[in-house]
Amino acid sequence: MTLKDPDKIREKCAVFGVYGRKGLQAARLTYFGLYTLQHRGQESSGISATNGRQIRTHKALGLVPQVYSEENLKELKGHMAIGHNRYSTSGGVHDSHAQPVTSRRAMHDILVLAHNGNLPISDNLSSFLKEKGFYTDGLNDSELMHQVIRYFLVKTGSLEEAIKQAYPMFKGAFCLLIMTKDKIAAVRDSYGIRPLSLGKLGGGYVFSSETCAIDTVDGKYIRDIKPGEMVVVDSSGLKSYQLAKPTPKLDIFEFVYFARPDSNLLGKSVYAVRRNMGVQLAKENPIKADVVIPIPDSSIPAAIGYAATLKIPLEFGITKNRYIGRTFIMPDQHLRERGVEMKHNPIKEIIKGKNVVVIDDSIVRGTTAKKLVQMLKKNGAKKVHIISSSPPVKFPDFYGIDTPTQKNLIGANMSIPNIKKFIKADSLYFLSYKGLIEAIGVPEEELCTACFTGEYPIDIGKKRKLINYTY
Repeated sequence: MTLKDPDKIREKCAVFGVYGRKGLQAARLTYFGLYTLQHRGQESSGISATNGRQIRTHKALGLVPQVYSEENLKELKGHMAIGHNRYSTSGGVHDSHAQPVTSRRAMHDILVLAHNGNLPISDNLSSFLKEKGFYTDGLNDSELMHQVIRYFLVKTGSLEEAIKQAYPMFKGAFCLLIMTKDKIAAVRDSYGIRPLSLGKLGGGYVFSSETCAIDTVDGKYIRDIKPGEMVVVDSSGLKSYQLAKPTPKLDIFEFVYFARPDSNLLGKSVYAVRRNMGVQLAKENPIKADVVIPIPDSSIPAAIGYAATLKIPLEFGITKNRYIGRTFIMPDQHLRERGVEMKHNPIKEIIKGKNVVVIDDSIVRGTTAKKLVQMLKKNGAKKVHIISSSPPVKFPDFYGIDTPTQKNLIGANMSIPNIKKFIKADSLYFLSYKGLIEAIGVPEEELCTACFTGEYPIDIGKKRKLINYTY
């Protein structure tokens, strides 16, 4: 069990990979890349590395600095490596399916795979493998993809051909890093739901879920991997193959919450976009207040934009304990109930006797917002106004992020006046959907907006029966 904020949507995974010249310690660079991408997955981590002769893998439950020791990194020899951070959602942390995915006979790996995303439909993969005589019980979507590509690799002898044959079978959202003893392939679904970038690193290349991790290893961002593209790098250089017609639909929540503010998406600074959200909020919902306070950390740029536009002082009136977000200590019921208080603590001198505007990036269940209002008023706030820099979340995601079921999404079950009443705020406002699109500055048709609109670009199969559009 983990102690975590129940009112946040979570990204499930991050991928990072390095292809360099011989003699490069690729695993060590991958470690730094994964450390930078810790926000995208915080329950398990793994690195696979190869020296051209053997693939070695180390993976375990825990945060990046907990999973790897100096001895682990020394064992991961080679100039090529791929890594993965994961937030497990099925089976809890005791059944994490830590990646990179390896074969059951890890010492004889010919292929390892790291996956960011989710396949809502994977029955076809199970059926295919069963027909070929493979055991598939207990395998998740990433492991099924690994098995299918491995099957075609053995059959064809070519990684490129194996991926080309397997690609049409993958029904969902995926950014893949796939490594053999002498090649790394980066593959993205035709909608580009999750981000994946390519950078230059000395005489080699680096792949990353976000551009901020390319910066960390002193790489130079080149471009995004295109939706539907496969990029393969080996000793002969880098080659690109377009496997499917691109229909760009980057998940809008990457801008709202997931990506680090020092990353760039679709050519846009994430920080600048979030600041724009705050400016737009100020235009739509101006409030006369004494102070603007962000919920750290993802709401800070929006709060800066809001406060600057309305010329209201911005103060960091809530302190965040950054060491409590995830823990493998089993907290007792009393600690679970005090999760918000343990994670956020108000600075009384900033809020006492004041009308306070609190900026948050999203309101999912409403439980955290309710406890924050209670906590701020308990510590002397005269009035508490809650403003979300995104619209109400009304629909669950099936493409690689962790959302509650629709019945637990407060935006799907309550009107805004009723949410205000539930969280006991003096006022409650959300950024409009139109305002969010305007703040991002990307055409609406190039974004996946499913969490707000219920429009799922990739078929979600039987899961569509779980969606109620009448809320």
